[in-house]
Amino acid sequence: MAKITYIEHNGTQHVVDVANGLTVMEGARDNGIPGIEADCGGACACSTCHVYVAPDWVEKLPAKDPMEEDMLDFAYEPDPARSRLTCQIKVSDALDGLVVQMPEKQI
Repeated sequence: MAKITYIEHNGTQHVVDVANGLTVMEGARDNGIPGIEADCGGACACSTCHVYVAPDWVEKLPAKDPMEEDMLDFAYEPDPARSRLTCQIKVSDALDGLVVQMPEKQI
């Protein structure tokens, strides 16, 4: 289980425990976190679960695969270094303390 902090665009923080094996997107969805829409349900077929990963976490996450890179092109104001799709980040104990911030909107 990992404690993950989701920060809305307005600064509101939600700290939740997310079970290992789920994705960061599923953790947001299951806990009613606003700002992550996940229209495709986690199939990496949209960009509506886009977040900005806290700078100190960027290098700790697995690299983006080509499909995620392609979908991030459709995200709202993607940051080449910090943008990730939460459906592609599997939760493990190693993610305990992860902080992600939602963009102003999802498209």
